[in-house]
Amino acid sequence: MVAHVGDFGLATFMFEDSSNVSKHSIMSACLKGSIGYIPPEYGMGGQPSTQGDIYSYGILLLEIFTGKRPTYEIFIGGMGINQFTGTAIPNHVMHITDPLLISEEEYDQGDEEDFTEEDAVRREHEAEILATMLDCLVLLLQIGVSCSANSPCERLPMNVVVNKLHAIKNIYLRTQ
Repeated sequence: MVAHVGDFGLATFMFEDSSNVSKHSIMSACLKGSIGYIPPEYGMGGQPSTQGDIYSYGILLLEIFTGKRPTYEIFIGGMGINQFTGTAIPNHVMHITDPLLISEEEYDQGDEEDFTEEDAVRREHEAEILATMLDCLVLLLQIGVSCSANSPCERLPMNVVVNKLHAIKNIYLRTQ
């Protein structure tokens, strides 16, 4: 399964009844979406909502950073990508992160005799960058977990998500 653009914004497929501006009708009699990205409340007859879109966004965010689809075969017995990620935060984030996102550069340690003060400063800076990247990764995964909570009332509002993403970007850019 792959997320499709049609999985997002389902809540916007409402139109105003021309006779009564306060009423909203759903354009589709049947809800469509990709398995794994549809929020649980839709399966129980819930109406499309922005909270449902936030759920789909959270799942997509988790998929991007873990490299695992929500329908991945390891997610059985009630464990989904949300629970898988939630149990790994914060101590085991590196174990669940998509290896394609983390480039483990092998640094030439060189001879101890050739080790200079400049090398020490470079290594210290690289360690700071790596620590900041890990902190940012934890924060991003926490957003994904919060957005994909099973209960709509537990999901972060999108304006809070955007503010958190901007803050994470600023933290990351300060180390570069």
